Amino acid sequence: MKKILIGVLLTASFLSYSQGKSIDQKVEELLQKMTLEEKIGQLNQYTGDNTVTGPLTINPNKQQEIKEGKIGSMLNVIGAKYTRQYQELAMQSRLKIPLLFGLDVIHGHKTTFPIPLAEAASWDLSAMELSARVAATEAAASGIHWTFAPMVDVSRDPRWGRVMEGAGEDTYLGSRIAFARVKGFQGTKLGDLNSVMACAKHFVAYGAAVGGRDYNSVDMSDRMLWETYLPPFKASVDAGVATFMNSFNDLNGIPATANRYIQRDILKGKWNFQGFVVSDWGSIGEMIAHGYCKDSKEAAEKAILAGSDMDMESNAYRFNLAQLVAENKVPVSVIDEAVKRILRKKFELGLFDDPFRYCNPERQNKALNNPENAKIAREVAAKSIVLLKNEQKVLPLSKEIKTIAFIGPMVKPKRINHGFWAVDLKDVDSTYIVSQWEGLQNKIGKKTKLLYARGCGVEDMSKAGFEEAMQVANQADVVVVSIGERWNMSGEAKSRSNLSIPGVQEDLVKELQKTGKPVVVLINAGRPLIFNWTADNMPTILYTWWLGSEAGNAIADVLFGDYNPSGKLPMSFPREEGQIPIYYNHFNTGRPSINEDKVYKSAYIDLPNSPKFPFGYGLSYSHFTYSDLKLSKKKIKSNETIEVTLNITNTGSFAGEEVVQLYLRDQVGSVVRPIIELKDFQKIKLAKGETKTISFTIDNEKLSFYNSALEFASEPGSFDLMIGSSSADIRLSDTFELIP
Repeated sequence: MKKILIGVLLTASFLSYSQGKSIDQKVEELLQKMTLEEKIGQLNQYTGDNTVTGPLTINPNKQQEIKEGKIGSMLNVIGAKYTRQYQELAMQSRLKIPLLFGLDVIHGHKTTFPIPLAEAASWDLSAMELSARVAATEAAASGIHWTFAPMVDVSRDPRWGRVMEGAGEDTYLGSRIAFARVKGFQGTKLGDLNSVMACAKHFVAYGAAVGGRDYNSVDMSDRMLWETYLPPFKASVDAGVATFMNSFNDLNGIPATANRYIQRDILKGKWNFQGFVVSDWGSIGEMIAHGYCKDSKEAAEKAILAGSDMDMESNAYRFNLAQLVAENKVPVSVIDEAVKRILRKKFELGLFDDPFRYCNPERQNKALNNPENAKIAREVAAKSIVLLKNEQKVLPLSKEIKTIAFIGPMVKPKRINHGFWAVDLKDVDSTYIVSQWEGLQNKIGKKTKLLYARGCGVEDMSKAGFEEAMQVANQADVVVVSIGERWNMSGEAKSRSNLSIPGVQEDLVKELQKTGKPVVVLINAGRPLIFNWTADNMPTILYTWWLGSEAGNAIADVLFGDYNPSGKLPMSFPREEGQIPIYYNHFNTGRPSINEDKVYKSAYIDLPNSPKFPFGYGLSYSHFTYSDLKLSKKKIKSNETIEVTLNITNTGSFAGEEVVQLYLRDQVGSVVRPIIELKDFQKIKLAKGETKTISFTIDNEKLSFYNSALEFASEPGSFDLMIGSSSADIRLSDTFELIP
């Protein structure tokens, strides 16, 4: 009762000037009451002491500074209990402006979903929106107002560890997924108790870091920037995203943190973005190491003038903005604009009405223990698995199998299934995570015996465990071997130059093949890996990524056919690192290599140009035939549309889902156009023997591109229409013409 009374008294001071007024009016009124030091405090974000996700700045005066209104936001404060403690400190400040609490809720809070790249492989937008909805519900109940997700960077380089956070290599797919995830996190509206602010990151082009090396430079043309890397961010704005985070990289020589062109001209200007921009961890101060600023003061000046509203963990604003204002280097109006953007979100979240509305331990306990969340995580995880090979129809496994040998370093551990960027919750153990071993145990009947051998460690060079693995395998009717990279080999600062499966794991697979038993290979990873021997010699392969807290159950569902795999690759898988960057929608050259002709052609003399597994690829236990392609028109003007219809038939023995992919090619353009571009897709479910007619609409937007003047427009000419099961498996095609 005492805490409730304190809360009422603390917030009462706002009611006298807030009732009946719009949020903008409330913001303006509050701004007039603030000193310059209090304004700068709103632009300052510190980390808590729970979890550190960057180089920590030690600040023994943190609590006192909160009381003095010198901190506007905190990250890595986890749980209703702990956020309340910090919020109570903020309520001791002069104006009692509440804190914002942010956290990297990247693919789940307590309930962990597949890493975002794996979810992208589902091509199921509603599933991705739902997983973000569940994550938001759990996070908001734990005192969190703001997630630093989704990452919407396009990346064509699997060496970059952060590919695991995004949606892969394609702009169109990435834009659709960005929109869905923002909607999932933010729900119906900000301020609902099951909603958190989303944050589109990293603005911009971080996924094109040179050499796939994290934090590295990016150099590209403006046309590539607009056509390939900006659209997912624009989709996030269209979805109503509350915040943006700028990126660590420099873009064409200007660090993104101080890049006025992308933040003021594009984001806040052309796109009219009304939210606020937060720096990445310490990125304002890091401009000194970039060689772009001589000291923290200059870094603060350049960042605030460029449009970076909030300083995460570098203290550049905290210690320099007041002096910069006094020296007339930064106008107070620039400070005011940034503060208003932040205060507006605090009002929208309802924090001025009740600073503790998200700090409810009872609601937290209920949300974190909702059994429905595990069911959703299991379904989303199953949808994210990609069947790469099933040549001998070993899958799905029969539930009448007498003995299964489950072998490999990934079989029994639990934590690994979370993958990178899992939230480290205090007072929550890992027993709720379903290991791969437990998943199979839960699935098999009493008549089936499940045997185990580790075989080797992830990075071990020792083969001492091979003998036991072979003995176990020889006792079984079928062998399932689970291999891959360590869970923390992908993620931030986890770039790899060698993408092979680590250690002697692939040698273990070679040994198991010698048993003559049917062998199913599970590959666990946060990125596309290179596993040529396995890909060429093993007939049954599932790419299981890192699937989250229900990984074991989801894998078992797919192995035994309770879920028919439907995942499609969101990134091209290279044959060798020498092909990287590799992506499906590249330009042609004046000397294209056709049918592997390499004589004075654009080709490698020692390797095909094509990927090992192409973008959009993924098999099913069933088979789908495409037929009866029809176009409503063969010639259209820019204000007209074409309706495309076709039939899809499930000719296999199982009900299943197929991702029908529509691609276009502009045959001739004023600038060179890609050889193929994804422009639409549908995921449909078909019963055995069922036929469905599906339709797509081709409009002028699908035919438009950024020309040399950076105008987004279409050009008259002929277009190839291609519909298929992947970018390299086109089943139906036609042509049409855009006329003046």
